[in-house]
Amino acid sequence: MIYKKFQDLQLSALGMGTMRLPVVGGDDAVIDEASAEELVAYAMEHGVNYYDTAWGYHSGNSELVMGRALKKYPRESFYLATKFPGYDLSNMPKVKEIFEKQLQKLQVEYFDFYLFHNVCEMNIDAYLDPQYGIYEYLTQQRDSGRIKHLGFSAHGSCEVMKRFLEAYGKDMEFCQIQLNYLDYSFQDARAKMELLKEYQIPVWVMEPLRGGKLAALRPEEEAVLKELRPQESIPAWAFRFIQSLPEVVVTLSGMSNYEQLKENIATFEEEKPLKEPERKRLLGLAEDMVRKIALPCTACRYCTSHCPQQLDIPELLALYNEHCFTGGGFLAPMALMAYAEDKKPSACIGCRSCEQVCPQQIKISEAMADFTNRLG
Repeated sequence: MIYKKFQDLQLSALGMGTMRLPVVGGDDAVIDEASAEELVAYAMEHGVNYYDTAWGYHSGNSELVMGRALKKYPRESFYLATKFPGYDLSNMPKVKEIFEKQLQKLQVEYFDFYLFHNVCEMNIDAYLDPQYGIYEYLTQQRDSGRIKHLGFSAHGSCEVMKRFLEAYGKDMEFCQIQLNYLDYSFQDARAKMELLKEYQIPVWVMEPLRGGKLAALRPEEEAVLKELRPQESIPAWAFRFIQSLPEVVVTLSGMSNYEQLKENIATFEEEKPLKEPERKRLLGLAEDMVRKIALPCTACRYCTSHCPQQLDIPELLALYNEHCFTGGGFLAPMALMAYAEDKKPSACIGCRSCEQVCPQQIKISEAMADFTNRLG
């Protein structure tokens, strides 16, 4: 196992994410606990020392199962991370109650790593609102030793991350972002990394395989990669890309079966970062993958000056592209929660004024209608 230095710690470069543990009968809330414990045992035996869970994973059961699984090992043999569930605004007044419950569920006296969970457009105002006392409480727990290292995860835009860092950046020791070779440009992960570098905050990676999308490519896409590295598996390409980024300390992968775990651990037994020609080819392949589905908006903003509804069309198209490429998911709906009703895709009246000035000749009104339909 490769280890990365973080302050005075040596963390396994591969961390075990527990959002996708094996389940019974396809029910996400019912974890196959025996199988999950076998995964933890194999990970521990093969050098994984970082385990990441959260309040909401598996309908609240991930923390319970991981607490029981890790209880079998000496506390100093692993690093445990969990998060304050700010993705649900009803949790904002409950930081103390939830934190104490998490310690009970995970059967520990302290957390090695604790995160503000999912900083995004929907919750940034609440996270920054002093009435909830979230920042004050969590920094108090850090100062008392019940949190060893405090950080945050983010699915929001760079602008949202900037607001969070301007307020709390001096106390953030690490940040977890969605980072893979597709989202390096598609979700502007590169810019997020640059922002974190300004604050000297190391990067933790989530969704390195984009929920499995990068584990199995089209035959013609696989052929390109096999030509470059015939012995490398397709999932390993995603990890090798991340190994090429020196800012990254821990890469989290949600492994739901033994084969995935075994293969990923084998990949992290050695570093094989991409050479520059390989990296360029991989990023070019990612652009091709996106181009086949996404609308070619360049954010020139000619459209916005002609929209009688004053919609932020480039931003809406970016969310539409994400939603289409992912085949649904939570990111676009979550971001739209921060929009007023008269600024959402459903507010488009189909007048086509924007289309008259679009250099890319995008059928914007049709995209807004389709987006509204997809969102239900």
